[in-house]
Amino acid sequence: MNVKQASVFAGTVAALAMAGTATAGFNGMAFEIVNNGGAVDGTTYRLYALLDEGDRLDAIAGNSDTNLRLDTVDGFYQNANGGHSSKQINSNFFPFIPEMEWDSYITIGALYQDGTPFGENALNDIGIDWTDFESGNALETDNGTWFITPDKEQGEAFFHNWDADGDGDTDASGYGVLIAQVTTSDAGGTFEGLLQGKTAAGDTWQEAVSMSFAAGAIPAPGALALLGLAGVAGRRRRRA
Repeated sequence: MNVKQASVFAGTVAALAMAGTATAGFNGMAFEIVNNGGAVDGTTYRLYALLDEGDRLDAIAGNSDTNLRLDTVDGFYQNANGGHSSKQINSNFFPFIPEMEWDSYITIGALYQDGTPFGENALNDIGIDWTDFESGNALETDNGTWFITPDKEQGEAFFHNWDADGDGDTDASGYGVLIAQVTTSDAGGTFEGLLQGKTAAGDTWQEAVSMSFAAGAIPAPGALALLGLAGVAGRRRRRA
């Protein structure tokens, strides 16, 4: 299967050029469980692309070869006051609508509208119909993307302490970029798509990835290492 490099900033992922070999910057996918304090009925997961220090993620896309899909076994929790992306999640409302904090949404790096933990949120998306996702169902496209431009800080790999099982303890640490927060059941769900970014040296990397996430899949904390973290995807390297 050919992997193609998305020209996401031209507004399409249909007309693509052949990507070169991905460099060592991409290290797989992982998830963590965030303790939502019972504010909503469900388990909250955050999904990450694992990268090297100094590398970045700029786009998440689907095309005719590799569909972009975020799915769940039992449906996503969607808050009426939230939205499909982190740009619609206004953290100023959390004291008044605490359930909104646990909405299901996509992102690159930034948690909320204000850009936390960065200074701004410059997320964009093209070609995706969000209707089904906002109704609690799967997100899927073969010609769409969410992205930031390469000058935006929020795409840079950020040092995280991951809490894999939601008990408040750090189970692993490393560099990564948040791509989504979803609230669903313990049965979890799946993600697949194309990821594209740049290494610290300025080389473009791209990976076709798939991962599953579920509360029951988490091993004992003592067995965890960064690339053994529950939810790490089978990485598919592409060569020219």
